[in-house]
Amino acid sequence: MAFKLTYIGHAALALETDGFQLLIDPYLSDNPATSMNPATVAADYILVTHGHGDHLGDAIEIATRTGATVIANFEICNWLQKQGIKVHPQHLGGGFQHPFGYLKLTLALHGSALPDGSYGGNPAGFLLTTHAGEKIYMAGDTGLFGDMRLIGEEGVTLAVIPIGDNYTMGPDDALRAVKLLTPEYVIPIHYSTWGLIAQDPHAWAERVHAETDAHARVLAPGEQFVYP
Repeated sequence: MAFKLTYIGHAALALETDGFQLLIDPYLSDNPATSMNPATVAADYILVTHGHGDHLGDAIEIATRTGATVIANFEICNWLQKQGIKVHPQHLGGGFQHPFGYLKLTLALHGSALPDGSYGGNPAGFLLTTHAGEKIYMAGDTGLFGDMRLIGEEGVTLAVIPIGDNYTMGPDDALRAVKLLTPEYVIPIHYSTWGLIAQDPHAWAERVHAETDAHARVLAPGEQFVYP
């Protein structure tokens, strides 16, 4: 069974799998990299890696309008639940069989304060196993860490990783991450939204192809990756 991933821009993604529409880190209304409108975007579930504004984004508005369930760490879910949002809290290393697949929260090396300054708990990545057995690793905002090798041992179909540097892995560490994860495909995100994180994703993709067996796919905002 195929899945379809749309790169919205910055770190925001849309994922369609098994008939469900997922949004990941839905930063839309203030995102200079996209024209997608939070008032019209579809969502059954919203996955939030951490509480920073460029990742929590428009989750409240979208979930209120669509009735989507937000999946995030326990602290973010508690904060959202007080605002009337339907949530499913998880935490690092914990997985759950959702209707769209088995979703596990993974380690991420970052921060997680919420927009009002509340504690946002530990940042996370997501490892989704679809009903067909494909594994999609969405790293979130993170630095390089050695246990990416353990994630790779599960057999990653697609890895979505940041390359922007300054706040996350830069191109060099992101290349090392690919070598640890050994995915079939990899898509770079979280770069060039602002000058501070400007990178050349095509040059990075060439390095991936030269030094690993992974297939790098560079998506412009709005472009899609369909598997298989």
